[in-house]
Amino acid sequence: MASKFGENEKDSSSSNSSTKVQQLVELESDTDDDDECFFKDIDLLQNEGINLKEVNMLKSAGIFTLQGIQMTHKKQLSAIKGMDEDRVKRIIEAANKLNPNSEMMNGLQVMEKRNQVFKIQTGSKELNKLLCGGVQSMAFTAVYGLPRTGKTQISHTLCVTCQLPTENFTGGKAIFIDTENTFRPDRIKEIAQRFNIHSEQTLENVSYLRAFSSDSQLQIL
Repeated sequence: MASKFGENEKDSSSSNSSTKVQQLVELESDTDDDDECFFKDIDLLQNEGINLKEVNMLKSAGIFTLQGIQMTHKKQLSAIKGMDEDRVKRIIEAANKLNPNSEMMNGLQVMEKRNQVFKIQTGSKELNKLLCGGVQSMAFTAVYGLPRTGKTQISHTLCVTCQLPTENFTGGKAIFIDTENTFRPDRIKEIAQRFNIHSEQTLENVSYLRAFSSDSQLQIL
């Protein structure tokens, strides 16, 4: 009887594990649509009469999305080598035309957009409390501190927890840009085991890039 119970428990555990792995790799199409809508490549400017040379000027300054143009002051754009006031004006007009996020919205539309925001768990209950539930999507979160205070640990943990589905998030993937050669795949596997998910699949969902300078970081981004 004990043996049969153990087999049932094993089958149940295997089934749960398979379900979690499936949840990790299956992303709903509407999530991809949201990402496509939120980030738009500046190469689209060529559809509005901005030539390739001008697009490359923006890229040389580290601007690769339409949102990047809209978030940069006119004076900063004009300071880019080769740019002038007329070019900046045409580029801004084209970016605003191409990017739907620049359109006026009513309060209900804003609320619907805010409902798409989700939180990624940090692996620490107390840190989740400080962040009001976890790391927020559609935002930048900076973690800083003295050496050996847990910054790298948080980065590794988020590589795992960002793959876990939540109430309004189907789970995603991570990109780890390593500037200090601190990425450890074995640590990812250990954290994945803590959350009872497939460690190999978890690692496959983490893309790794090594950056050796601020310039290489800029190119990667």
